Amino acid sequence: MNNSPTVLEIDTSAIKHNLRYFKSKIQGTTKLMVVIKAYAYGSDAIAIAKILENQQVDYIAVAYTYEGIALRKANIKLPILILHPQIENFELLIAHDLEPNLYSLRTLNHFIKISNSKYLNAYPIHLKINSGMNRLGFKEKDIENLTSTLQNTKHIKIISYYSHLASSESQNEIEFTNKQISLFTKITDALNTNLFIKPLKHILNTSGIINFPEAQFDMVRLGIGFYGFGNSKLETSRLKNVCNLKTKISQIQTLKKGEAAGYNRRFIADNQTDIGILPIGYADGINRNLSNGKGFVYINKFKVPIIGTICMDITMINLDGIKCKEGDEVIIFNHQDHILDMAKINNTISYQVLTSISQRVRREIV
Repeated sequence: MNNSPTVLEIDTSAIKHNLRYFKSKIQGTTKLMVVIKAYAYGSDAIAIAKILENQQVDYIAVAYTYEGIALRKANIKLPILILHPQIENFELLIAHDLEPNLYSLRTLNHFIKISNSKYLNAYPIHLKINSGMNRLGFKEKDIENLTSTLQNTKHIKIISYYSHLASSESQNEIEFTNKQISLFTKITDALNTNLFIKPLKHILNTSGIINFPEAQFDMVRLGIGFYGFGNSKLETSRLKNVCNLKTKISQIQTLKKGEAAGYNRRFIADNQTDIGILPIGYADGINRNLSNGKGFVYINKFKVPIIGTICMDITMINLDGIKCKEGDEVIIFNHQDHILDMAKINNTISYQVLTSISQRVRREIV
């Protein structure tokens, strides 16, 4: 059992607040898919999925088949879209009642072959449309081949078409985003006409929900917004931070003037200095770029600088002027601004800060 003082707290009240906020932005008939890939953006996918089952969510999505299998083994019943399934895992995917995104003729033909051999009846699949992101997906030129491939099988059933917006958060890319939406509509309308079907359509991510409400189609996909981040300071201020990373002071060391701390003696005391030793390091997700005065933690609401080089399992902080003792709580982050500050120092984004939190860090639902 992991009783480490280092813990990532997952705030259920924040989750419910964020869900209510985004549900208020979509029409009553619009379905909601929540993306919980990468351990639910670094939190706890199983715990999050259990919460979502009680929050009138229609779908959840993960990146890979093994993520979906873990949810099924935890008795999660919601429909699960696998965003990037691999052909090697198709049989496992079927065995666990997971729904694949088929994004190329190669993946589609392989899945049809397996569904035929297993005599599946209208097994649910999703088709990814490449509307301009140019990662996965079918292009307009594939409509004819798609039509001929799908006309002659009853073993699978298209549940949805979807695409992904490349720059929905950017006011400078509104024209491009509208072109993506138009192309997605054109391709899916053609497929519907050719195949005499009408699956769900979805293209909006978090920023899309905020900036392009007219393109809700039948469903939207909520990702980073669910965890407390909008596409602007204003939108983020309307959300609540879901993940709070905390630890405790293991020991307080007193350095004499001229004494050094940590690897390569990167911190040398200018005068007598108290430093705190924390049981958290880069193996837990604290990036080494935060070393030696670049990053901060928080004790009793005071901003406390990280000193020396962040180690695999240990981080050191400068306690000069901070009233505290061994065993006191230390906040690594418990607000979106803390996470955004860490991201800025690391020249990255909030997503990476969250998903970098190691699985060895204890998770706790609060």
